[in-house]
Amino acid sequence: MKGRSILLDHVGEREAAALMVDGKLEDLLIDDDSQPRPGAIFRAICDRPLKGQGGMMLRLPEGETAFLRQSKGLRPGQPMLVQVTGYTEAGKAVPVTDRVLFKSRYAIVTPGKPGVNVSRSIDDEEDRARISAIGHAVMEGIEHGLILRSSCAGADDDDIAEDIAAMADLASAVLNDLEGTEPEALTEGDGPHVLAWREWVSAAEVVTDEGCFEDHGVMDQIEALKSPFIDLGEGHMYVEATRALVAVDVNTGGDTSPAAALKANLAASRMLPRALRLRGLGGQLAVDFAPISKAHRKQVEQSLRASFRNDAIETSLVGWTTMGLFELQRKRERLPLAAILRGL
Repeated sequence: MKGRSILLDHVGEREAAALMVDGKLEDLLIDDDSQPRPGAIFRAICDRPLKGQGGMMLRLPEGETAFLRQSKGLRPGQPMLVQVTGYTEAGKAVPVTDRVLFKSRYAIVTPGKPGVNVSRSIDDEEDRARISAIGHAVMEGIEHGLILRSSCAGADDDDIAEDIAAMADLASAVLNDLEGTEPEALTEGDGPHVLAWREWVSAAEVVTDEGCFEDHGVMDQIEALKSPFIDLGEGHMYVEATRALVAVDVNTGGDTSPAAALKANLAASRMLPRALRLRGLGGQLAVDFAPISKAHRKQVEQSLRASFRNDAIETSLVGWTTMGLFELQRKRERLPLAAILRGL
């Protein structure tokens, strides 16, 4: 299948979405009910502060716990609105924030931060003025703030206005539901099909036929993701998750030419965001690149920065260690694919 395609199907009984580019799996979302989805909003109850860490443990429904990275002004028993920011390892508290956002395809409503802002990636002044006018018209008299996303460029005015109004109404409904002394789930977060509509906004053919994953080779590519081995063309690499971190090993293979190591490392740098995204891996990462001179390290680092700049998941490039490893820190926005497949 040539071109860009979005496939909406199920893996087992779980909702799933796949983004294909020229027949190659570029992104994959599979639902999982073992943890609250990122984006879910709860009325949580403050439980106890963690002295020395500056955080607060919170109670969620069904006996689950959450961790908020601040405790100033909070007291045990106090209800508060929080939003899940990512997944966590088994046995750990769910990470949450008190800066609740309401995000859709075109709009992000930001309670407590008034004003209408247009994405800086929209650089056409006429388009910016048009989109801003829509936002101001819909948000008139509403105290919440608004961010208009880059997907608004070229979108229909009515679609943008409808999206803004829906998010503003949802924000008002949720923010007015703080009463109560017991934890409660107020929104469940978006599933794979809604996330695909919300985030994969470039022009694409959308396929919703039952069994389309099998028909278009998605299942075969998911099966290949179970292996840590990745062929780079210019060598190969292994991506393996341990409990402490994700280890990446880059090798030149049979190529012994002077430029082999640099070529393999640059190929690995370009491939790494996709490899991590498809496998749902995050947290601390350590990359053992093929041996290169310190003069070539800057090239590899520049390639890494360019690659992760286009990746939607927040990743911090920490830098080189004294042993020559490259460290990264990646947000845990997804559960590891291996864990999801084990549960099927």
